[in-house]
Amino acid sequence: MILGKRVRLCPIESENLPLLAGWLNDPEIRRYLSHYLPVSKSEVEKWLKAQQELEPAAQPFLLEIKDGDNWLPIGVINFVHLNWRDRWAEIGIYIGDKLHWDNGYGSEAMRLMMQNGFNNLNLHTIRLKVIDQNTRAIRCYKKLGFIEEGRMREAQFQDGGYLDVILMSILRSEWKTQGLEELA
Repeated sequence: MILGKRVRLCPIESENLPLLAGWLNDPEIRRYLSHYLPVSKSEVEKWLKAQQELEPAAQPFLLEIKDGDNWLPIGVINFVHLNWRDRWAEIGIYIGDKLHWDNGYGSEAMRLMMQNGFNNLNLHTIRLKVIDQNTRAIRCYKKLGFIEEGRMREAQFQDGGYLDVILMSILRSEWKTQGLEELA
């Protein structure tokens, strides 16, 4: 478990599968994910089983927030790809509980993962891809120090048209220089 001030990141368990399936079947949530079709509970079960067979650093976390004396799951975050030779990882996140959008929980979870990636996994770079229409996410990533380094033009087909995908990254040196490690 990775503990922050208002969020914690913990392993996904089988009892979380109905919740994940519900999130992934919401078109508004799925809109900016690479997961573009609805999913069944059995597909989510297969996904979780495959994820649990990955090395620990690549396994997804359930993003939870404190709710009184309990922890409430609101999203998922993980390093989607890890390249140990070149010391980089691609990160992915989504907040599935729309009631908790725009409260800074995603930013805090990203900071925790960046801290984990740079301090514990010895990464040099953390990368991400984001659809250019996902302005909420882009603002968050820029606030966290990510820099746009490229654009894949008309790379994703959605809603009858093609959308650009922005490539962003942050280097460990940038993260340290900006003091971002102290904000987690």
